[in-house]
Amino acid sequence: MTYAVVDSPLGPLTLVGTDAGELTGLYMDQQRYRPEQAGFGDRDDAVLPAVAEQLDEYFHHGRTTFDVPLHLVGTPFQRDVWVALQDIPYGTTTTYGGLAETLGLRPGSARAVGLANGKNPISIIVPCHRLVGSTGNLTGYGGGIERKRTLLDHERGEKLLTG
Repeated sequence: MTYAVVDSPLGPLTLVGTDAGELTGLYMDQQRYRPEQAGFGDRDDAVLPAVAEQLDEYFHHGRTTFDVPLHLVGTPFQRDVWVALQDIPYGTTTTYGGLAETLGLRPGSARAVGLANGKNPISIIVPCHRLVGSTGNLTGYGGGIERKRTLLDHERGEKLLTG
């Protein structure tokens, strides 16, 4: 494992990669469920250059999708949720219940989807910010509601990110 820290309009982002060059974590400062930094390996800000480049393009140059190799570490259910998140189109949202339905889960599974969503280790690229409450309200986000609002506004073109 190796990690890099890159600047972004949301503050510093920590990118954690496997020895094979796959992204296994993308964390914001003070993010809920952020693992201890000691487990990230050695810092080398030159690693994961494609991730850093695509994030810069996302924030500043109109990128709407990511195509970096990911290594999702979680339970099978969590990984199913995280893979499904990647199918939510840029600039749109869906509800926790809507994603549960997409996954073919029984009614009332929205909470389980929300718990898995909250443990997403690769924020932004695995777009957990695109899930909203059943009424469309912004609900919990590991990076904080203001960051969630900023990401959604950015994707809707309502507010330009600077930084």
